Amino acid sequence: MKTQLCRNLMALFLLGILLSSCQIGSNKMVRNENPISFDSIQIDKSYYLLDNPSNPNCNLQINFTFPTDYDDEAVLKKIQKQFIVSYFGDSYVGLEPEKAVAQYTEDYLKAYKELEEDFKQDLSRSDEVPVGAWYSYYEMSSNEIVFNESDILSYTVSFENYTGGAHGAHSFTNRVINVKTGELITEDEIFVDNFEDHLALMLVDEIAKQNNVAEAKELENLGYFSIDEIFPNGNFLIDASGITYFFNEYEIAAYVVGVTKVHLPFAELAPLLRPDTPISQLVRN
Repeated sequence: MKTQLCRNLMALFLLGILLSSCQIGSNKMVRNENPISFDSIQIDKSYYLLDNPSNPNCNLQINFTFPTDYDDEAVLKKIQKQFIVSYFGDSYVGLEPEKAVAQYTEDYLKAYKELEEDFKQDLSRSDEVPVGAWYSYYEMSSNEIVFNESDILSYTVSFENYTGGAHGAHSFTNRVINVKTGELITEDEIFVDNFEDHLALMLVDEIAKQNNVAEAKELENLGYFSIDEIFPNGNFLIDASGITYFFNEYEIAAYVVGVTKVHLPFAELAPLLRPDTPISQLVRN
């Protein structure tokens, strides 16, 4: 009895060691975070027309996350450049992150102040009262690191603004960076030649599934434009499970449809993927 008990305890002990070893090994395989440090800058600025709190105003909110430290300084500068361009635009490409935020804020407020002459003219009309909503502008933006592993840095920029009219606008800009080079990873690097038509069919089929329609053509009854005009647009994210495409408002559908997101797992994309790409490690895992 004692001998058998000892054997059972020893077996459980060895099994525990084996399971622990497997778990540790598994974590090492799954987690391969890139050694990049990040910081963020927050801005919340308002300005009232004619500097009068009783008048309409604009409000600018920025939450800008950007890389601050990496082993390769030259690559870090390239990555920072990508972050600035995707967030603020080409006009700010030569600026450091802090200066880009400050300059963009100054430019936004300056542009809003240019409405003051129109506003004063509306105020001077005795038979017409200016509609405050037309002059009440806002802009909110932020970016988020979605994936930062295996030499891949994937992030999204969210943007929302209102400049008068019936409704505001929303959009997402996505970027995938090879942290070995600091360059953007493009569709041509990932997919085989002449991938567009095949990938377009996959995107349309997935959108149809998301909308619970039996035939893709039925999407046109739900606010989508011609399904024959839905193609890969370069606006995508990559993570450990696959590739997600974003189609912004009015890009493939009416405003009421909103932003369309389409996730395609690597397993489904396998026939279209090049055998040796910057994302090969993710695909193999």
